[in-house]
Amino acid sequence: MKRVESREDYLEKILQLSEDKDEVHAVDIAREMNFAKASVSEAMAKLKDAHLIEIGSKGEITLTKEGLEIAEKTLEKHVILTKMLVYLGVDEETAKADACRMEHDISDQTWSKIKAHANKLTQ
Repeated sequence: MKRVESREDYLEKILQLSEDKDEVHAVDIAREMNFAKASVSEAMAKLKDAHLIEIGSKGEITLTKEGLEIAEKTLEKHVILTKMLVYLGVDEETAKADACRMEHDISDQTWSKIKAHANKLTQ
């Protein structure tokens, strides 16, 4: 995993899968992300080395506290950016794809302003 984007996407996917499943395994991630299991296994080893996930004796993958924080922040950006783009008139499929790219590169300052504006719109 060379890019922060990839790391964040994996963590986000683990979080999403863990909301629906009791246990998340590399094969689940590979299936959901349409990646080869070998690629996912390699990525999981790197995430484990970075202390962002733990891998249990049966291959079950769980997020560490730090991994969970990154995943939640990434997912929040994805959801809010998608909603904002749809609000602006972008079709949902394009909005999701664009939000996925934007969530990784947006500055903290810009994100803070977008989030504050989104909160105002929903009040």
